[in-house]
Amino acid sequence: MNSFDDWNILKIKLNNLKMSINIKERSVYFINLGKNIGFEENGKGVLFLRPIIVLKKFNKYLFLGIPLTSSNLKNKNNIFYYQFFINNKNNCAILSQIRLFDTKRILNKIGVVSINYFFEIKKRIKQMLD
Repeated sequence: MNSFDDWNILKIKLNNLKMSINIKERSVYFINLGKNIGFEENGKGVLFLRPIIVLKKFNKYLFLGIPLTSSNLKNKNNIFYYQFFINNKNNCAILSQIRLFDTKRILNKIGVVSINYFFEIKKRIKQMLD
């Protein structure tokens, strides 16, 4: 089986969950991001996990999120990325990969982004879109 097949099996299980999590903006969660196509960001491991910042909560089911990465930060110094610290670790928000997520994807909370970093992320998203 390839990773797309593995992801489709997990995605079916996630879709059948009957739960909602009370999320908060600025929170960082590990979510089941999945196996995506082309240059879209993927999750890692058997659960296809990636940390995500909650940028905007719409309701108890949907939120706008930004995937994070910690790999190869030297090449990520442009308008599509924002480097910051969370839990004393260097992370990078992949601003160009902002998208809508269902709370069924959430596995667990791993931290909260400082208010200063959060406002800077929002500012940089606006700049990126202009």
